[in-house]
Amino acid sequence: MSSYNPLSLVLLPWRYRELVLPLARRRILSRYRGSVLGVLWAVLNPLFMLAIYTFIFSVVFQAKWGADPGSRSGFALFLFSGLILYSVFSECVNEAPSLLITNKLYIQQLVFPTEVLAWISLLGSLFHLVVNWMILTLFYSAVIGAPSFSVLYLPLTAIPIVLLSLGAVWFISSIGIYLRDLGHVVGLLTTALLFLSPIFYPASAVPAAFQAYYALNPFVHILETSRAVLFHGSPPEWGALIISILGSWLFAWLGFIWFMKAKKGFSDVI
Repeated sequence: MSSYNPLSLVLLPWRYRELVLPLARRRILSRYRGSVLGVLWAVLNPLFMLAIYTFIFSVVFQAKWGADPGSRSGFALFLFSGLILYSVFSECVNEAPSLLITNKLYIQQLVFPTEVLAWISLLGSLFHLVVNWMILTLFYSAVIGAPSFSVLYLPLTAIPIVLLSLGAVWFISSIGIYLRDLGHVVGLLTTALLFLSPIFYPASAVPAAFQAYYALNPFVHILETSRAVLFHGSPPEWGALIISILGSWLFAWLGFIWFMKAKKGFSDVI
């Protein structure tokens, strides 16, 4: 299928399903192979980071969330809900500069579709998202109670992050194979974006003078929408969500086109 077809980027995992699924599974298992606790670390890692962030921001810095200013457990849930969505993007993007170099054996096989590496990376991050969502649901049920039916909209709110992650991986990986210092820059940018997104604080906490600039960050709408669905029991604003999905799709499509044009020279620099 031509890379100019807007549907080509999402049909990739189905077209190469016999290749993508085994490689994604092997990638997930290899991350924990040899460790004593194995895949259990997929649960322990987010719990540990949640405890650290909650202690630092709600105890040390006395940060509070407007919805429940006195509850540290409530703060932890708001914090965790933002972290697990952002981590999908940050994991993929931080890996992207070295993605092609790490998988150079595949690139040297001219018949291997290197464009599927972005999907393999993403599926690994989505596995952790599913695990984290289950953890969030358990803690939410224990602290607040059974979530409302609006929680069924959560997968829809994650679609823009999936598309942004794909587009970013295709762009960055195709440049990272030529520019080996790109990993350092990407690491700084993802850390900056972490603190410039409404993860540790609500978007309403940003001064009015900066709101117009702050709204340019696509994660502002994504994270605020997901929290409204989960914590306020309200459906997403369909118009804004559709615009967010279409904009993210355009970004992913452009990244895919860029990658397909750049891949012709990959074997020359490996």
